[in-house]
Amino acid sequence: MAERYSSFKPGGRRWLWQRITAAFLVIVLAFHFFLLHFVNHADEVTFAMSSARMEQLSYYSLMVLFLVTATFHGVNGVYNALVNQGLTGTKLQVVKGALVLASAVLVIQGIRTANAWAGFPTF
Repeated sequence: MAERYSSFKPGGRRWLWQRITAAFLVIVLAFHFFLLHFVNHADEVTFAMSSARMEQLSYYSLMVLFLVTATFHGVNGVYNALVNQGLTGTKLQVVKGALVLASAVLVIQGIRTANAWAGFPTF
């Protein structure tokens, strides 16, 4: 019988956070589809409507949390897939650094975009 293999350590936090972020993303994605495909149909959505939604602190906060959660979930999944494929040593450290850098750029640019839509000053 084949052995189960996973890069996640038993009882580790990365495994737990991968599941927690997945559950959160499913809920927020359902909210997104409900709001933008049933309440407001996609062809009716305008930049002004999106900007008005982003001006609400609750919606803005949810979208920023969605951005950070999705980034972590995706990067953590890619990293663990590479570990599962056998990547180790210096190559793994270089990939890890690149993933961290790409995540930081994505989150910073995403927050800058959210701030612009919400009418907040950008940095």
